Amino acid sequence: MKKLFVAAALLLSTSGLFAQSTWNVDPVHSNVRFTVSHLVISEVEGSFKKFNGSLQSAKPDFTDAKINFSVDVNSINTDNEGRDKHLKGDDFFNAAQYPAMNFTGTSFRKVSGNQYELKGNLSIRNVTKPVVFKVTYGGTVKDPWGNIKAGFKASGTINRFDYGLKWNSLTEAGGAVVGNEIAIDLRLEFAQAK
Repeated sequence: MKKLFVAAALLLSTSGLFAQSTWNVDPVHSNVRFTVSHLVISEVEGSFKKFNGSLQSAKPDFTDAKINFSVDVNSINTDNEGRDKHLKGDDFFNAAQYPAMNFTGTSFRKVSGNQYELKGNLSIRNVTKPVVFKVTYGGTVKDPWGNIKAGFKASGTINRFDYGLKWNSLTEAGGAVVGNEIAIDLRLEFAQAK
């Protein structure tokens, strides 16, 4: 009987370690960036300043993570007001009609060590397409204020024409002014909800 009681107590004490947890993006310590080629010879970088996201996971390695992420299109910043206005217009994002980009994860698979593959659906301008991100898990720590934090780096590429970001112009040599492929780079710090 004593062994049964000890086993039950041990089971109850460890079950909390693997309970479903919610983690929320800490926007102060995160960023959402993108890069696209310009005139074929160089690149333009930009970022989105407003975003939010969460993940739910019951496993310490996050392999069962359910991830949702949203970006405020109106927060786009390429350090050029005229370009930002053009990007918010109908040639690109049409932020007035489609103010958010949304991502819903469908799987988060460990490839090896701290390398993961994140698959999901990305919606831009009411068009949803599957995407894949390569992810590096930086680890989990407790900060000086008692918050549990987890860090991730993610990168992927999308074709802007797949989402109706259709503006295009050609140089004299026939190259595109703006490239079709957009490289997405995320640095995300999640805080475990208390």
